[in-house]
Amino acid sequence: MAKDEQEYTLIVVKPDGIKKSLTGNILTKLAEARLNIVAAKVLRVSRDLAENHYRHLKEKPFFKDVIDYIQGKPYGKNFERVMALVYKGEDAIRKVRVLAGATNPEEADSVSIRGAYGRITTRGVFENVVHASADPVDAEREIKLWFSPDEIVGDIYPSKKVQADIKEILVWE
Repeated sequence: MAKDEQEYTLIVVKPDGIKKSLTGNILTKLAEARLNIVAAKVLRVSRDLAENHYRHLKEKPFFKDVIDYIQGKPYGKNFERVMALVYKGEDAIRKVRVLAGATNPEEADSVSIRGAYGRITTRGVFENVVHASADPVDAEREIKLWFSPDEIVGDIYPSKKVQADIKEILVWE
């Protein structure tokens, strides 16, 4: 990557991070990277989104547990949500991954997000508090899964306008 070239990365504060009220702590920690937030939202993770996000784990014996985990099912209805963010900046992926720490919370540096707040359940599921994109290819795939172009400040990937069918939407009374 050329100097001053902007890189994008997806960060997801997982349901265990929401349940433990760690969102503020995580955002403060991520601020150390001196990156810019260009998208943020809180959402329920659909089964389709979860399975697409973790498609690389489809054949693993723990796949169902990972899907349930990202959907917040082990934590009850009040915690069936995540906070998804897109950050941009020079060397964004590496910077965020250093702050996040190793995927396995027991191997993560104690000052990293996962090292400080993560754990492994008795069923062997890594409750590692956050997801962080691994590389630019994954980042683009993941950002496009989690966000539509109009939810991101700026044009980060090519997009186009299309005529969409009218659909039923929820509005305020």
